[in-house]
Amino acid sequence: MTGTEPSARTDVSLRGAARPTAAVDRLLYALFSRHADGARHAGDRKQYRGTDMRVSFGVYVARVYGLSWFVFLVLAALGFAGLLAVPVGTMSTAVAFVHDGVPVLNRVAVGPVPRVALAAAGGVFVGGVGKRATVALGGRYLGWLARSRRSNIGRTLPGAVRYLHALSTGSDSPRAMLRKVADNRSAYGDTAVACRKALNKAALTGSLSEGLRIVARDTPSRDTLAPFLLKFREHADQGAEELTSYLRLESRMLSHRQQRAREQAEGFLELLAELFIVLLVLPSLLVIVLTVMSVLSPELSDPVQTPVGETTVRGLLVYVSAGFVLATGAIAAWLVGALRPPGQSLPGYRRPEGVLATLRSASTNPASATVVLGPVALAVAGLLRTVSYDPVNVALLGYAAFAVPVGLVAVRRARIDDAKDREIKDFVHAVSSHVSLGRPFSEAVAVVARDVDLGALDEDVADLAFNANLTTYEGDLRTAALDRFVDRVGTPLAEQTMGLVTGALEAGSDAEDVFDTLQTEVGRLYHEKKALRNAMLVYVAVGWTTALLIVGIVVAVDGYVIDGFAQLSSVSGVSTFDPDAIQPARERRRFYVVTQATMLASGWFAGMASRGRYDALLHSGLLVLVAYFVFAGVGMT
Repeated sequence: MTGTEPSARTDVSLRGAARPTAAVDRLLYALFSRHADGARHAGDRKQYRGTDMRVSFGVYVARVYGLSWFVFLVLAALGFAGLLAVPVGTMSTAVAFVHDGVPVLNRVAVGPVPRVALAAAGGVFVGGVGKRATVALGGRYLGWLARSRRSNIGRTLPGAVRYLHALSTGSDSPRAMLRKVADNRSAYGDTAVACRKALNKAALTGSLSEGLRIVARDTPSRDTLAPFLLKFREHADQGAEELTSYLRLESRMLSHRQQRAREQAEGFLELLAELFIVLLVLPSLLVIVLTVMSVLSPELSDPVQTPVGETTVRGLLVYVSAGFVLATGAIAAWLVGALRPPGQSLPGYRRPEGVLATLRSASTNPASATVVLGPVALAVAGLLRTVSYDPVNVALLGYAAFAVPVGLVAVRRARIDDAKDREIKDFVHAVSSHVSLGRPFSEAVAVVARDVDLGALDEDVADLAFNANLTTYEGDLRTAALDRFVDRVGTPLAEQTMGLVTGALEAGSDAEDVFDTLQTEVGRLYHEKKALRNAMLVYVAVGWTTALLIVGIVVAVDGYVIDGFAQLSSVSGVSTFDPDAIQPARERRRFYVVTQATMLASGWFAGMASRGRYDALLHSGLLVLVAYFVFAGVGMT
């Protein structure tokens, strides 16, 4: 990207009067666009080329700088007000500390500085730090987008190359083959986006080779997509047979590379699980140690003022530990989702439009269940509050009332999807057998729908047979029927495999070759899915084992240690001990809070390792109920 390109693109992007942010963008661009051409953002400009942002680099930089000034004003105001609220003694101590710690300055006598001036200087400093951090994060964000695209390309490129190989056996030109990949973004993600960019560049330059070269230059996937596009361009110029041979070899190489990446991801997950156990167990042990040490260290019972009221040093450390556990669980759950082996996407569910459709699908669609059960959970929480449950248990049990039913709906849907994925293999095998005998695709589907028992897939195959046989013409009608079939099945496996049939048959590829390729693809993907499922069950067990271990440790400490130390601290005549350091009811409540935080964190980790965010709700909700049952049963709540 040259220095003049942002301006050209921005002028076009800002003309649309319908855009609600157009006026703001114009103002920000006029104020801050000069920064886009500075050397400071040279690296950001390179990262920008690897993203798929809809605005120009100049507009993006202008938005970042506009946001940075907003952050500056907000933080400066908050810093000024906060420093004015600091007690005079505390501020004087801080000023003396800074004065005595800075070389040379500590040798110069400085008179009293007005408090307003100190607050203003502190506010400006805080705002300036926030402003610089916002600009830096703006550049980092581009890097994150580029890395995300690179990761997505690594996952989707092998499937796209196999699809191109199937298309290459037909009569489609290289441009038409790339168009079919570009139109299938749901299956091929950012690889499809790269193909779309290459076609757009080709339309502008009049040369597909030039379009491929530009995208290979700008793509963040320098080690996979860039060489593939360049070699695709080279072999496409040599003829159809050379291109088919290259795509066959490349698909095998990428499959082997994907397998190595999968093994590497599994190694990272093992390390993450070990680190997760340590980070979750340590805070609970810290709380136990602090409770015991408070008998010998009265300083831990000193009062501390917080925004929500007064507590002790030990109490503050306990609740900070609970927050740390929740943050650890959330980060670990996110990492588990991000580090899943390449090619193994989690299922996504979309809520249907309309209230009645949402209600009808609530028993099989987790997205619908989330909307329907949200008010129910709020009602449960209100009922619990009216019968005198404390706020902590109201929040926890209300969460469980929402999370467990939604998770159970997700499990039910997952079982249905698993049954359909099992039958897809048999469906493809049966259709392939009939196609190899010379039957047209629509007739083969009709015979399979009539003669083969496909269990959970029966209704979907019958619908496909009906739609594919409405007429003898097998062009757009067949494509529409297959697209409807994929939507009805609704699993990633169906989307990854059946799209190959649509494009390849449209391209005039040999039907027998297409279904032979499809059989191999379905078998490979289903085997990988089952292998991943079995491997991830280990991390589910890690999450549950860690949670139950913490419950056992805390209950044992409460039953055998707390009462003993409470009696010890109350021994009269021993000045070393603080008689109020151990209060069993208070300690049990704190133990309960930290333990329930561990339940949530462990459940999120286990659920994300299992099937994603809906399973995270289920596992965390069940663990919350287990902890409540145990603690209530032993009288610790």
